[in-house]
Amino acid sequence: MSLGIIILIIGGFVVVWAILTYNSLIMFKNRVEEAWSDIDVQLKRRYDLIPNLVNTVKGYASHEKETFQNVTEARTKAMQAQAPQEKAQAENFLSETLKSLFAVSENYPDLKANENFLELQRELTDTENKVQASRRFYNGNVRDYNTKIETVPTNIIAGVFNFSVREFFELDESEKESAKNPVKVEF
Repeated sequence: MSLGIIILIIGGFVVVWAILTYNSLIMFKNRVEEAWSDIDVQLKRRYDLIPNLVNTVKGYASHEKETFQNVTEARTKAMQAQAPQEKAQAENFLSETLKSLFAVSENYPDLKANENFLELQRELTDTENKVQASRRFYNGNVRDYNTKIETVPTNIIAGVFNFSVREFFELDESEKESAKNPVKVEF
């Protein structure tokens, strides 16, 4: 074999490797984007439930105006947040304001017995669980994607085509602590 043929064969292998590597990076990137859309769907569901919940509580606790305003503002901020870290901070704030709304409901026995309120509370809890599952799925995909673009030799192709590291969707410290501790259920 001549030197020219050997160079063509090696060049062919390099081109095939580059194409396969690029395609795998695209696959990982698409998985991350799909996982983010799962989070987005669950958060939109959550945002849709909140006005109904606030209106139900308002019917029983009309003088809790500041709490309702805080929940509404937190919901608006969360809906406007874009980047994962910004979204996580807004979601954590929204969770805190929802806790204050549920604390208000503790003062109204008729509200706690209202079927509409109980159903909204159940749906919101179910949505929170789905958000957590979507968050784990997203973060797993981000981990795999980031590992792929940071390891040798894939990082060469990632650098050439400007693949960048993605942010995780993180819990804040208070949520991390509460997630470690058992939930208190009272009837």
